[in-house]
Amino acid sequence: MKKIMMMLALVLTVSTTFAFKNKEVINKQAVNAFRSEFASATDVAWTVGKSYYKVAFTWDDQKLFAYYNNQGEFIAISRFISSSRLPLALQSSLKNLYRNYWISDLFEMATNDVTDYYVTFENADVKIVLKSTDGSNWSLYQKSKKA
Repeated sequence: MKKIMMMLALVLTVSTTFAFKNKEVINKQAVNAFRSEFASATDVAWTVGKSYYKVAFTWDDQKLFAYYNNQGEFIAISRFISSSRLPLALQSSLKNLYRNYWISDLFEMATNDVTDYYVTFENADVKIVLKSTDGSNWSLYQKSKKA
């Protein structure tokens, strides 16, 4: 009987240790701000970054990502978009400049007063990330060669 009790105690200790390991605490202010702004959100998943919290969620049939700083204040919200959802000036310049590349990533990032667009182009040799802050022009954000 003692062996069974000791074994049970050991199993419970080990299982609760693993269950709570790597559980990061999310700032309550961030959680409250998120719940207030996106009360009808579903599929909510929080991630802790070095200096921010990221929450992935579904809202009005869209997959969105909200970011909060360590004090729980809203930083930005982003979503993946198709090229047809870009402002017209950005759409036309993409078609003219990067015909020999494919788009591997395109998203919109909105803060309180600014909406930025990021597009990633790739071909067999190069990966190029462009950014638009004004909604009319692209600027080179990052360029790297593939290995």
